[in-house]
Amino acid sequence: MNLRPTRVVVVDDHPMVAEGIEAILESYDDINVVATLSDGQTMIDRLEELSPDVILMDLNMPGLGGLSATEMILELRPATRILVLSMHDSREYISTALSHGARGYVLKDVPTDEIKRAIDSVMAGNRYLCPGAEGALTPSGQDREQLTNREQMVLLQLAQGKSNKQVAEALDISVRTVETHRKNIRRKLGVSSTAELMRYALEHGVLQGTGANF
Repeated sequence: MNLRPTRVVVVDDHPMVAEGIEAILESYDDINVVATLSDGQTMIDRLEELSPDVILMDLNMPGLGGLSATEMILELRPATRILVLSMHDSREYISTALSHGARGYVLKDVPTDEIKRAIDSVMAGNRYLCPGAEGALTPSGQDREQLTNREQMVLLQLAQGKSNKQVAEALDISVRTVETHRKNIRRKLGVSSTAELMRYALEHGVLQGTGANF
């Protein structure tokens, strides 16, 4: 049981959508909407100040979009749960959002209680796909998740034989963040050891950089 309400931020460049979601969520005693923002960069700039548990993130916004913002937020605060809120129900949109670290995907036309259900689910440590989104993934559910741009950069560094500390220095991120990326890379590629990771890098031309097929 949470001792305090779940802190939620809504990030959407359509004021009516953001305000509508805020009104819905504020009707629940165990949710506190701490802000509604209109772009990803503002979310990043105010991340520490707002300390959200869950971010409802639109994908298509001016400036920094939802996918890039998601990746950057999770580097800064890995425990943040990000729920993508979108009107797109295509498999490509959904799988890409999940590969960038989103914990769930909710379509904008879902019933109002669906958003609350999604928040509760990710707060419990689960992934959440609303019924429409889940259906879009069903035909090819076994497809391997794609590496994010940052994960590709980390893999390239690791393939050059660099240690976690050296990768962190090269990419100007913390060693802990490198370890998180490394774990996610191994999970996505289905490898269980550093040796297998190196073999994958060699077999897929990672050291040629742009020639890699992720």
